[in-house]
Amino acid sequence: MGSLALASKGLYMTGVSTDMSQTFVRGAKLGETVRIQSELVNMGKTLAFTRTELYSAESGKLLAFGSHTKYIADALKSDKNVKFSEDGEQLVQGEMPGE
Repeated sequence: MGSLALASKGLYMTGVSTDMSQTFVRGAKLGETVRIQSELVNMGKTLAFTRTELYSAESGKLLAFGSHTKYIADALKSDKNVKFSEDGEQLVQGEMPGE
């Protein structure tokens, strides 16, 4: 999910993982819906840091959490990167893959 958080910022390639951490707090029931929340904590010129949390959609209880650090210096140079509007709804520069 950390890579998806980076892709939402317009990176075509999301870099190379340098560190990953996961902690499992409790198990989900078979067939239970799980809500995943992932955020980009910080994105610099060389590293990006993301955090992800998984919750039970039924009870709201935390199931697991983790962090993901990625080396992005080369990914930032890709000519396939795009830019989105501040709200993330509109493409303002570049073109989406496959269009």
